[in-house]
Amino acid sequence: MGKNIVLIGFMGTGKSSVGWRLAQKLKMNFLDMDREIERITGMPVNELFRRYGETRFRSEEKLLANKLAQRNDLVIATGGGVVLQTDNMDALRNNGIIVGLEASPQEILDRVQRKKGSRPLIKKDVTLEDIKEFLDARKEFYDCADFKVYTGKKEIETVVDEIIELLKDRLD
Repeated sequence: MGKNIVLIGFMGTGKSSVGWRLAQKLKMNFLDMDREIERITGMPVNELFRRYGETRFRSEEKLLANKLAQRNDLVIATGGGVVLQTDNMDALRNNGIIVGLEASPQEILDRVQRKKGSRPLIKKDVTLEDIKEFLDARKEFYDCADFKVYTGKKEIETVVDEIIELLKDRLD
């Protein structure tokens, strides 16, 4: 195939879980950008945010997006905010197909509350309104996807099969 499959979407939409399974099914390599930044910096994302701030994290994200754009045959799970920098999306789109994952605000809230200690932009007492505000603020950025797939209340395998079906003409 050559091109990368780049999964974007708000935190909790399933990018990492879906991406890992999609890569397995397509016999491609999987890379989670947040985990790779953790590997490179030697610290968890929430620690990087706490110690150095969001600006430093976004710089690491931008460097990584440019490196990944030079590679082929990857399924990339981006961080939820990678779309906030146009340069990131231009680089990733250069050698990738952008697939946006979406879920309802309630589904996202339920998912992020299970992992809230590792989500740097989510406070401990996050509400449904907070999630809705984040989604509204980022909607125009997530709209850059070539394809969108709704992940709420679906099994990972179902979402993976939907993505493969959407991409089948581009995967041949």
